[in-house]
Amino acid sequence: MAELSLVGPQDGETIRLGPTLMRILEDGSTTQHRLGIGEITLAPHTQGPPQHRHAQHDEGFYVVSGTVHFTVGDTTHAAPAGTLAMIPPGVPHTFANLGDEPALLLNTFTPDLYVQYFRDLRDMIAGGQELTPESTIGVMSRYATVPATDFA
Repeated sequence: MAELSLVGPQDGETIRLGPTLMRILEDGSTTQHRLGIGEITLAPHTQGPPQHRHAQHDEGFYVVSGTVHFTVGDTTHAAPAGTLAMIPPGVPHTFANLGDEPALLLNTFTPDLYVQYFRDLRDMIAGGQELTPESTIGVMSRYATVPATDFA
């Protein structure tokens, strides 16, 4: 029988990516890799990754606090706290915190494929490589994710 996974407010794996903090709450080990969950803290005036498409997983974002701007193709949506954005495979997307306060998001991956992406970015930075759009895209490519160049 599987055991309960309980991650407290100070627990989880914390990954610092420049002005963004990702806290892994579920890496897929409890869910047989069906679901991964992270908590993202976006500093004020922080852009997310280059607009991209996932081929093998759905991604969800629940805005806990602040307002996050989701860009999908050519359209930007302001998403205040209490908003859920679900991104199915193939949909071009990115996000940003354009406000003056931090934004907090709950981030889901179905299946958990993309959790390792954040660890790889952390390791890339620790190895001395700068976090740039180009280096980010390189790491994305390991996880069936490609830049949405038609909207760049």
